[in-house]
Amino acid sequence: MTIRKLSQNEERPIDLLLLADPSEHIVKSYLPRGICYVAEVNQEVVGVYVLLPTRPETIELVNIAVSEGHQGLGIGKDLILHAIQTAKEEGYKTMEVGTGNSSIGQLALYQKCGFRITSIETDFFIRHYPEEIIENGIMCRDMIRLAICFE
Repeated sequence: MTIRKLSQNEERPIDLLLLADPSEHIVKSYLPRGICYVAEVNQEVVGVYVLLPTRPETIELVNIAVSEGHQGLGIGKDLILHAIQTAKEEGYKTMEVGTGNSSIGQLALYQKCGFRITSIETDFFIRHYPEEIIENGIMCRDMIRLAICFE
């Protein structure tokens, strides 16, 4: 597997990005400001993440997704670790990420990669998504914010 930055003229893998964020409107709103990386296996895009500079010395991991046929193989963890290394090399001091309260696997994975919970945005998904999101049998209501510091 290789992970590489997409060039400006390469098409973003929208279908894959929508696995992590079901709102095409929201995904398309941050893509022009973000830096997109893809994971490829045999020249097939199987994973993606987007980094979005938010504040001085802070970058946010706004989307990370792995195609359904390649989940459970460690690609998500490799993408997160690549994102962390990329942010460090670019001189960022903090990386943030947000995920839903119902995203149990993602919450565990982020914490295994060194992220710590910093806050909860109550009813985030109720306010910003027109359709109800159910994941792991749990209604997704709240945004769990996590961060990792590099210093």
